[in-house]
Parts: sequence; structure tokens; C-alpha cells
Amino acid sequence: MKVGDIGDAVFRSVETVQAKVGETLFEPTIRLGVTGLSRAGKTVFITSLITNLIENGRMPQLQAAADGAIHAAYLQPQPDDTVPRFEYEKHLASLSATPPQWPASTSNISELRLSLRVQPTGFFGALSGPKTIHLDIVDYPGEWLLDLGLLDKTYEEWVAAALARMENQTFATAFLDAVRATDASAPYDESVASSLAKGFTKYLHKARAAGFSDCTPGRFLLPGDLAGSPVLTFAPCLKPARASRKSLCRQMERRFDAYKSKVVRPFFKDHFARLDRQIVLIDVLGAIHAGPAATEDLRQSLADVLQAFRPGRNSFLASIFGGRRIDRVLFAATKADHLHHSQHGRLTAITTALLAQAKQRADFSGAQTKAMSLASVRATSEATIKHDGVALDCVQGTLEGGKEAAFYPGELPDDPARILGPAADSSDKWLDADYQIMSFLPSATARKTGAGLAHIRLDKALQFLIGDKL
Repeated sequence: MKVGDIGDAVFRSVETVQAKVGETLFEPTIRLGVTGLSRAGKTVFITSLITNLIENGRMPQLQAAADGAIHAAYLQPQPDDTVPRFEYEKHLASLSATPPQWPASTSNISELRLSLRVQPTGFFGALSGPKTIHLDIVDYPGEWLLDLGLLDKTYEEWVAAALARMENQTFATAFLDAVRATDASAPYDESVASSLAKGFTKYLHKARAAGFSDCTPGRFLLPGDLAGSPVLTFAPCLKPARASRKSLCRQMERRFDAYKSKVVRPFFKDHFARLDRQIVLIDVLGAIHAGPAATEDLRQSLADVLQAFRPGRNSFLASIFGGRRIDRVLFAATKADHLHHSQHGRLTAITTALLAQAKQRADFSGAQTKAMSLASVRATSEATIKHDGVALDCVQGTLEGGKEAAFYPGELPDDPARILGPAADSSDKWLDADYQIMSFLPSATARKTGAGLAHIRLDKALQFLIGDKL
């Protein structure tokens, strides 16, 4: 370990101890990380969470809300002055508009503090009166979470994995041709490096549009103020037999290492390593609709995700020596309202199966993990229609063009192996079904002022994530 890394670790340990002492004596804080993999709806999740807590609406499965222990919830200035504020009011206005619209996706880290006045339970709780608990919600792109897996990889390992993944993707042909036509042992040329980086970025955008989850490095898709910088001007190159220090290949390797040290590692130290709880939102239905290859890519991505969490139980001694540990992780399949409720159990079972390998690692380390299906804001209602004399359980809602439609997406299998098997076998398509999705607008009846936003299992998700702290 480098001296600088030791210094960082000591500083974070002291900072953590100070935070723990402050929380014990004054007002405890829960830092909840919220991220989502490719259009999973994290902005909608956070907006609905805040609205339903502030308006004390529609939260019967959050015990503290159901028991009346939460006396009030209100927004306060966030503690991190250098992190942009989550634009809650703007996003709620979109959902409350006539007609309602989905809020714009966020592409950077943001934060919001929601403070709760909670009445502790028990005899001593009744004597002490209500206390304030701060919920600091840290919103960050899922692409950044996947980037943490790069920290343990060399450039050569990353290249091998990336090129192997592209071999079976037709939309990767143009980039692969460019890689094969490039002499990586030639002296470094900025125009060649820039051309390859742009081609690689185009490939990543195509991969995400095709429903794939592992689109790292994530800042290539969401560069922010790093756009055009050398730290984002690299790409996979075929390893030559010999390469001088000034060759294209060696320069690409140097910039890959700079990306890890200058971009990924600071995010881990400054934000991710300070989280207490985490929810990862997943568009499982979107991956299934995209096909077996996208579903298998999602499974592998989820297996990589938990390696970044350093899962395990929080303890005072652990905080001294290792900083905070995320001790509860929820993986939530979103858009459950795109299915009739009779299929929600199957969606949860498939999500659990996708997580099996990653979940075993976390549970062994002492962290609690859970999979569930939810809808942060309900966009549909349920209906039953007859087709060729057969009753079909459907959902109905308003499409993006304003048209009302009833929709039958297909029936998910009761055995998750019928999804995971073809995915692992790299099948071109599903063997016995064709799973469809549609884009619905938020329901005009989802928002009821003073009563929160209609949802499916948002309260159950919060009970798992923070219920024990309330």
C-alpha cells in the first residue's frame, strides 16, 4: 500500500469515528446510495420516496409510518457543499403536470437531505420524546458503480474481456474492424487515439441502446466536464508482440490507469465508501425484452456489482480500521406495473436467480441483501381482456403519444431457469416466448396532493433499507 493510500485510510477512519460519535450524541444520519442500471428509473424512485415521506401517504409497509412514529419529514440543506443538489421540486413538477411526464434522467452525482422527526419506541423512547434522523440520499449513475470493478483489472485484462464480449455483438463490427486495422506498436499518434476512443464511445452507446448493462468505462457515456480530456481518450487495443514506451498501446494503457486513479478511485473515496445502505434499481424486463444475450450480460454485471460494495456488518472497530461498510443492499426490479400483479412473484424470482452468485458472496460476508419487484410511480391499471376466447391479464395506460392502450406483455415463466438457461447458452432468442414492453406515461391519477404518489412496494423497499433505523 502506498503512503498516500495509508494516509487516506487513516483520515477516513478518523472521519468515520467522528461521525459515529456525533451521530450517537446528537442526530443520527443514514447515507443511502441510489443507483440504477440503464434506464431503471432512479430519478423517479427518489422523487416518489421523498414525496411519500413528506406527505405521509401510501406507506403502510414502512412500519414507522404505519405506526405513526414518523411525526414529520422535511427537506434540509445537504451536508456536502460541493455536490449538486438533487432537483426534487423540478422532478415532482414533471410528475404532477397535466398531462404528467417522466422527469429527465440525471447524468451526474447529486444529493438531498431529508430529515425525519421520529418518536422512538419503548419506555425510554416515550420519556425522551421525538428525535431527528437525517436521511442523506446520494444519487449516482449506475455506470459509475460498474466502473468500480475496473480497479482490480489491468489494461490487458480489461481489453481481453471487452473484445471477447464484442465478438458476438453485430453492432460492434465497425469498432472491431478499426482495432484490427490499427498497429498498436506504432509510435503514439493523438489523432489515431482520438479516432479509436470516439469509435469505442459509439460502440458503448449502441450496446446500451441494445439493452446491455456492462457499458464500462461509464464516463465514456456520461463524460460531464471530462469530455475530450486525455483521461477519456483511450480504447481497447490488440496487444503487439513488442511495444516501446512511446507506442500507441503503452499510451492507451497509461491513460486507462489514469482513468482508474484520477476518476474512479476519487469517487470511491469521496462518496461510495461513505454509504451505509444501497439500492440498485434494475430494468429486468428491459433486459428480457432485449433477449438472452442482454439478460446474461445483466447477470454478469450484477455479479460484479457486489464486489465493489465491500459488504459486511457495520461495527465500531470495523469503522476504525476499514471505514464504513454497506450492510444492506436491495436489488429492485423496476416497472412492476408493466405486469399484472399475478406475475410480480415471477419477476422477483427471476431477479433473485440473476443475483444468486453475487448474493451468496454478500450473505457470506454478513451483509443483508434482498431482491424484490416494485414500481416507484404507478403508470398503469389492471384489466382482463379476452383474445380468441382466452382471458388475458393485462395492464392499461397512456402511451407516449397520448393514446390509451391495453397491453399483454407475455407470461413470465414460473421457473427462472427457463430465462437463465438460454441466457447462459448464448441463445439468439427465447425458445418458447416473446416478451414485450411498452412505454407508458405516468398515470394522471398517480399524484394526489397531500397523499403522495401511487406506487408498488416502495414502502416495503424502504422498510428493508432504513426501517431498523427508525
